[in-house]
Amino acid sequence: MKTIYYQFLVLFIAITTVISCNAQTLPLNTKLKDITTNSYLKDLNNELDSYIGNYQGIFNGSTITLYITKEDHKYFNLDNLKFYQDVLIVRYVVRDSTGSILQNTQNINFTTMKEKNLIHSLGTNPNLGMVVLSYNGTNCDIGWGNIYLKKLNNTQISWRYYAETVTTSSDRCSPSLDKIIYLPEGENLIFTKL
Repeated sequence: MKTIYYQFLVLFIAITTVISCNAQTLPLNTKLKDITTNSYLKDLNNELDSYIGNYQGIFNGSTITLYITKEDHKYFNLDNLKFYQDVLIVRYVVRDSTGSILQNTQNINFTTMKEKNLIHSLGTNPNLGMVVLSYNGTNCDIGWGNIYLKKLNNTQISWRYYAETVTTSSDRCSPSLDKIIYLPEGENLIFTKL
């Protein structure tokens, strides 16, 4: 009976060791080249928390409301690397000067990290008080690029974004699809916490 118990214990320890080696928890800003499959990039220092909330800014007559939430343990599949990461998810509503909604992602449940209109954090630069986000773009990936949010104080953030693509010649992009980038392009746009 003791032999079976010890064999079971050794097997349990071996399996636990293999699993823990394959799924290590690392700091949020660990470089991708330094992680292994199924690693977890965790916000150990709560760097993302200060950005959480609802913010509003005005750009060229349009009112943009950002809804920033934190999602823990979000799965990423980058083809050659699969891992988990704590991220900020930014949903938004853009209204024109009359209050009509131009674009609204507030109630979208993003299930993968590759969906259109998704804005999610890539990491932070604590020394600059900044978070770097990726925007997947709208229809046909138009507008994809990075967004930089800089913490100005407890109630304000600044926004910097320039689209990487503004047109497409792709056959997969129907002429009837809306190809307008409604997010504000430029630097130093101030959003104030609501």
